[in-house]
Amino acid sequence: MPVDITWWGHAACTVRDSGVRVLTDPLFVRRFAHLRRRRGAVPPPEAAEADVVLVSHLHTDHLHLPSLARLARGTRLVVPRGALRAVPGLARLAGARGLTVTEVLPGEEVGVQDGVRVRAVGARHDGRRLPVGPQQVRALGYVVQGAARTYFAGDTGPFDTMAEETGPVDVALLPVGGWGPYLGPGHLDAEGAARALARLAPRAAVPVHFGTYWPIGMDAVRPHEFHAPGEEFARLAALLAPEVAVRVLTHGERVRLL
Repeated sequence: MPVDITWWGHAACTVRDSGVRVLTDPLFVRRFAHLRRRRGAVPPPEAAEADVVLVSHLHTDHLHLPSLARLARGTRLVVPRGALRAVPGLARLAGARGLTVTEVLPGEEVGVQDGVRVRAVGARHDGRRLPVGPQQVRALGYVVQGAARTYFAGDTGPFDTMAEETGPVDVALLPVGGWGPYLGPGHLDAEGAARALARLAPRAAVPVHFGTYWPIGMDAVRPHEFHAPGEEFARLAALLAPEVAVRVLTHGERVRLL
């Protein structure tokens, strides 16, 4: 059975497998903090329709409380272990909206429905809620296991055991950019993502986490790093992993893979 991927911008995707809707890192606003949505409309209400929502780490562009507030009552959230303690607002929101929150560590699995399971895997990224303070929780990636195996990397830098921890996958959703001209360690750019793709060796891949948000007032600062990462990833993937079918999506576009 094929898997459908809809990219809503940044790291937000809907993975449809076996009739189950899995939403990743929802971010459904035009502007937050110092960032402004530069491409694509704010996702429509149906973007928040999900059977389970996966949150990769606690940074506000991945665990965004106003976006989670758009979820239907009773929606299930899967978050890194310690998230409820580290983000009191998440616990309050879950109580107010009747959200079911499951905290996980790498290697743990969660059953969703209709034979679809989610397995948490490691990531190499700062898991703190704030840019200062102790490291409270681990950043995660996830593998959605249904008719296909779809790897959502969250936000991560390269690491040697990525393919080993993830295991065989059919589709990879890989971050290739970000929200600024310099992101530092713990991230993949287009080249790093293409090298990771060669090690993962899925059947198909979709680049995410690029070309959506950009710092206000920095429109003229290295703009190619906002516009180019998706196509650059596709170009490099054709060289480093030519057997992988890469689809570069526009915001809100849905593609059927496999």
